Amino acid sequence: MNDKQTRIRRWRLACGGDEQSAAGDGLSERDQRIEQALNALYLADQQGGGKKGKGGLGGSSPRVARWLGDIREFFPSAVVQVVQKDAFNRLGLKQMLMEPEFLAALEADVHLVADLLSLGRVMPEKTKHTARQVVAKVVAELMQKLQSKTVQAVLGAVNKAKRTRRPRFGDIDWYKTITANLRHYQPDYNTVIPETLHGYARKKSQARLDEVVLCIDQSGSMANSVVYSAIFAAVMASVPSLKTQYIAFDTSIVDLTEQLADPVEVLFGVQLGGGTDINQALAYCDSKITRPALTHFILISDLFEGGNNDEMLGRLQTMINKGVNVIVLLALSDDGKPGYHDGNARTMAAMGAPVFACTPDQFPDLMAVALVRDDIAAWAAGNDISVVV
Repeated sequence: MNDKQTRIRRWRLACGGDEQSAAGDGLSERDQRIEQALNALYLADQQGGGKKGKGGLGGSSPRVARWLGDIREFFPSAVVQVVQKDAFNRLGLKQMLMEPEFLAALEADVHLVADLLSLGRVMPEKTKHTARQVVAKVVAELMQKLQSKTVQAVLGAVNKAKRTRRPRFGDIDWYKTITANLRHYQPDYNTVIPETLHGYARKKSQARLDEVVLCIDQSGSMANSVVYSAIFAAVMASVPSLKTQYIAFDTSIVDLTEQLADPVEVLFGVQLGGGTDINQALAYCDSKITRPALTHFILISDLFEGGNNDEMLGRLQTMINKGVNVIVLLALSDDGKPGYHDGNARTMAAMGAPVFACTPDQFPDLMAVALVRDDIAAWAAGNDISVVV
């Protein structure tokens, strides 16, 4: 294929075209199939405008399943997921998720799991078994990706949670020690001679048990955050030196702590798409906190309150005043770019709670910083995370 043919091929596959001229433009049989698969989606809603490509997938589930098979053949997994998402948004294919054969043909990812969870209440029994298999596959992949880093970060933080100014040599925190002793810099020796050491005390056999409470907003806009938070809650629940609780809420509250051994069960215990009563959820979580000084409370919500807003803010301030380590995550998602209630976010930040969004890759390090009660705002700034002020 010469340069001109290569350029034509790229433009044809990018912009679509008339099926009759495809061979004349030098498209191979495979390229023509790729173009037809893309036309079916991206030319489906075009009327006129000089386009003669036939778009649309129709209402036939077998035809859609064949189309999904084509795009899986032609494109890598990441691209397939993008095309699937576009198909759901542009062609309204969500209803087909009710059909097991169609569901089994999909490329499973976090977005698909969120869609399945949102349909949980209306999904027929014949589809639920397939849906559970799809969710289990995604959960297993996420656990494999995130578990090791999370456990390592959390255990490292718990093991070094108690600071001392008389550490053993191997337990010295050199960064804090040097920073605190910069005034003792000796120019003649080109070094700092520390007056005070900072480090970590060795854990006693009866180690303290930190508590983590994840309080997750299960309104529809928080779907991806629900999936990731359930994974992390399950991982942290497997760490013996942590006591982890997982509470989901909309206008009602579901305490899923007892199901954390199986994150698939946790996700199927969530009901996406309801309203939002953060105030009620905070009241419930506060009743479960018995040792504020050892409790880390992570509220994951876009902060659009449907209940008593003033009372909600008051409850959060009370938690902070009691010594609970409160962190507000506006989203726990791949893009980390949430829509949220700016007024509530700023008010909570003024109370002293760090308010920001983070990605799943950043969450283990966030928990490590939280468990030793370091400066989370400074950590976020060092990771290019925008914190609400």
